[in-house]
Amino acid sequence: MAHSLTNKDLLQFLKSLQFSSGLFDRLKVYYRPIICPFVDLIELAKQGEKIGDIGCGSGQFCLLLDHFAKPSYIYGIEITERLVDNAHQLFSKYSKTPYSFEQYNGVEFPAAVSEMDVLFLNDVLHHVPPANQEQFVKDLFYKMKPGARLIVKDIDGSSPLVFFNKLHDTIFAGERGNERSVSEVTMWLEQSGAQIIQSTKKRMYVYPHYTIVASKQ
Repeated sequence: MAHSLTNKDLLQFLKSLQFSSGLFDRLKVYYRPIICPFVDLIELAKQGEKIGDIGCGSGQFCLLLDHFAKPSYIYGIEITERLVDNAHQLFSKYSKTPYSFEQYNGVEFPAAVSEMDVLFLNDVLHHVPPANQEQFVKDLFYKMKPGARLIVKDIDGSSPLVFFNKLHDTIFAGERGNERSVSEVTMWLEQSGAQIIQSTKKRMYVYPHYTIVASKQ
């Protein structure tokens, strides 16, 4: 029987990396799988796909995809130059896959987004200003090619436990999150013409996650 991927596998792999960025960035790289359903997300990717990560941070999730999902290409965008540099550092040492990372200007999604088979949007939406969130989702979906999938993972704003994520972001990101409910995000995607393939919720410790898988027809 094939070995099922576990959080222990992810943590062992991440802790084996030599990563010379600041302490805070290193801690986020090494320990985020403890509070985020990365195993579930990785299993949504298919071997040989071109995978994009919108808001890729320091490249940690991309490297997990590279190692465990066996894609044909990895692409990430991030608004902060320091984090793009961190991602390049990780991948230059450890990647087994062709890759590219670039800085996103926060206004228009790069053309390469439309070349991806699947795009991940992990815990990014609640950092977008509330007035811009709906358009952000719709613009991203519009940029995708037909047949591509968008996987949105975020914190469920309709859960009472959202308080703990707001506290988390206040301490670690210096901002208060703008979490939306899974029903709101689903509505935006459906208004864009998306087919909702899957919608799930999962609590990890005090964090109420949701994951939506949407396909572009």
